[in-house]
Amino acid sequence: MKQMAALALAGATGLALAAPAHAAGFYLQEQGVRGTGRAYSGEVADQGVESLWWNPAAIASSGREAYVAANAVFVDGTVTNRGSTITYPGGVTLPVGGEAAGFNPIQKGVVPNFAIAVPVAGRFAVGLSLAAPFDFTTIYRPNAWARYDALKSRLNTGDLQLTGAMKVTDWLDVGVAADAEYTDANLTNALPNPAPGLPDGMSQLRGHGWNWGWTAGAQAHFDRLTVGASYRSAITHDLNGRVVVSGLLGPLAGANANLPGRASFTTPWIATLGARWRLTDQLTLDAQAQRLGWSEFDAIRVTTAGPAQTIVQGYRDTTSGGVGFDYAANPSLTLRAGVQYDPTPTPAVGRTARVPDGDRWLFGVGATAQVRRGLMVDAALTYINFKDSTVNHDTTFYGGTPVATTTQLRGVVKGEGYVLALGLRKAF
Repeated sequence: MKQMAALALAGATGLALAAPAHAAGFYLQEQGVRGTGRAYSGEVADQGVESLWWNPAAIASSGREAYVAANAVFVDGTVTNRGSTITYPGGVTLPVGGEAAGFNPIQKGVVPNFAIAVPVAGRFAVGLSLAAPFDFTTIYRPNAWARYDALKSRLNTGDLQLTGAMKVTDWLDVGVAADAEYTDANLTNALPNPAPGLPDGMSQLRGHGWNWGWTAGAQAHFDRLTVGASYRSAITHDLNGRVVVSGLLGPLAGANANLPGRASFTTPWIATLGARWRLTDQLTLDAQAQRLGWSEFDAIRVTTAGPAQTIVQGYRDTTSGGVGFDYAANPSLTLRAGVQYDPTPTPAVGRTARVPDGDRWLFGVGATAQVRRGLMVDAALTYINFKDSTVNHDTTFYGGTPVATTTQLRGVVKGEGYVLALGLRKAF
């Protein structure tokens, strides 16, 4: 029965992590309001504490600064059934019943940012920042057609980054950072019982843990041009928690369990290159490209008292790019805008309802106002237009047993999103 429980668990965790609508895969770009306003087109080459996530060299010349912000995310989307089926033992194939459309499964949320930087001994600076780079909640109703892929998906991360930066020469700044990242996850889905008409079972995976990574970057400053580059390491996340399987009937009843378990997956490395060109005293042009090593997220590995399970994900590396501008309307007000193309790393064949992801365009506008000496207010709005995509995912539950059951989920994903951001920066 331990083997049967492990097979039930494989069906439970044959899950990928769900995708927010405002960044491809499950990465959140909302790590600075200025970036939100120009669609993340110049952050690696910008200076100041607000750009710490993008480049640890950003604080080498910025002075004493503190920054706090919140990014509110709103998503309007549907995930609609298009002929999904389930094949029971004995070869009986029937349509997957239940609610045919999941409306707004990606929940509203707020992404926080915090950072502080202090110069040390002339050429040096240290910084501390807090970010939430992978953070979302996705919920489907209990009778949704997608229930065998996903019911609830909650992933929260907190990245605490300690940064050191140095002004090497008058034109070259460098920086390095150590990242401590805490992850907490709660993932559930339905399990089919081995005959038509029987109620579904349920599986749940809960886990949490601390893991570690690093970042390095540099900025080169010329007369009117700044070029920036950074590399953020991949992080392997090891989550310790529990796996609960319940509601299985008949020959599967012995697989119901409440066991300690462990899940492991790796988030992508991120290489960023960008530039800011001060075309005039008022107008600065921005450009930025990112290569994300999503192939690191090749599988989710789950360990319990039974055999270990490897759930292949098949993500591919992607390159995103954006352009934008900043315009100093007067000494106290800067306006900005930008556009970014951000392709999905998810495979067309194998995309799950947990990851209803697709290529998207981001259009951002924003502004910074000096409300008094040393105090700046940043505001931004981003509109996300994503290309229609499909759910195309087959799962075999209890494989290798007489009660093996296979779901063939097929669906269409449509949607759009908005991000409203507000931040405060204080020089002291």
